[in-house]
Amino acid sequence: MTLQAPCAAAAPANDFGHRPAGALQIAEVGAYTFETGRFLPSVEIAFETWGTLNEAGDNAILVAHALTGDTHVAPTEADPGSGWWESLLGAGRPIDPERWFVVAPAMVGGCYGSTGPASPDPEGEPWGSRFPFVTIRDSVHLEARLADQLGITEFHTVIGGSMGGARALEWAATYPDRVGGVAVFACGAASTAEQIAFGQAQIKAVENDPHFHGGDYYGGTVPEAGLQLARRIAHITYRTETELSVRFGREPQGREEPFGWSSRRRGRYQVESYLDHQAEKLSSRFDPNAYIVLTEALMSHDVGRGRGGAAQALQNITAVPFLAAVDSDRLYFPEQSREIAELLPGEHEVHMIASPIGHDGFLTSPDQLADQMRRTLGL
Repeated sequence: MTLQAPCAAAAPANDFGHRPAGALQIAEVGAYTFETGRFLPSVEIAFETWGTLNEAGDNAILVAHALTGDTHVAPTEADPGSGWWESLLGAGRPIDPERWFVVAPAMVGGCYGSTGPASPDPEGEPWGSRFPFVTIRDSVHLEARLADQLGITEFHTVIGGSMGGARALEWAATYPDRVGGVAVFACGAASTAEQIAFGQAQIKAVENDPHFHGGDYYGGTVPEAGLQLARRIAHITYRTETELSVRFGREPQGREEPFGWSSRRRGRYQVESYLDHQAEKLSSRFDPNAYIVLTEALMSHDVGRGRGGAAQALQNITAVPFLAAVDSDRLYFPEQSREIAELLPGEHEVHMIASPIGHDGFLTSPDQLADQMRRTLGL
């Protein structure tokens, strides 16, 4: 395993996803042939860790991020900044680093240190449009190589939400002998037609940006407008009509007047300003190509593919399951979590996060399920 500076895989001209020095470790996990047959001569996986691995190598927990997430689940000594799931990871919390060795890898194809479209090829040029199609299963195989290098013999639990939930479920199906427990938040056994449709709309938003150039825009103007439009589409699905109505209603943004003097010159409603803000935040930190790669990976999610269908695949899972849904989620409906529960061996409860905000409730309120997680997974 080689350790390098964070974001060493990113093209210097577009330093997407930069984290403070020392926050990331990067492991070279070798050449890899993807499910589609495309080949990379070298793949790097970026990750952060908390806690200490025991001699047996079996006190590990893998935390898988969602679509635009990263490795920074909780503060570290090198990077004390807030993490995206620190209500679950920390002293006295369900995932306590005093007891567990926690690993959070950045998914291949992204822009947070792992090999992705902005990474240099052997000649030093960004892969760009030549980067392979990545599946959730590909990411799990590569994460298994990382686990091997770290000396992990078994994960006590693999946990994730949304795309991270897809990765967790795939881990349990692909490596049943290496996963003792699996926690799947706000995700189904396979991406539905509607979820694929939302993903396709976001991909087209990026690809139709005039600066996209087929994915080979590095060294030039980044297709930010397309990525921002994709984020607007996605963010609407992450929230609920009720939340948007209560927070913003039909109120104008400050002194802006939505009823302008022409259709091309008007002010914004508050909800428009909110979406603009979310779009600008993402485009300042994320590579548009990586957004496409990871969105397509999530669209490909189907734990039953090549395994005789979801029912057969889930029947073969031996890990102790913990299933969670958000009661107001309109992207991954709770019914999809109940389907997983029905297809797994035995009887299992779907634990519900009560939140008015929709899908993002798995990020903002997972601590509601802390006691249930401890009891079910033995944390």
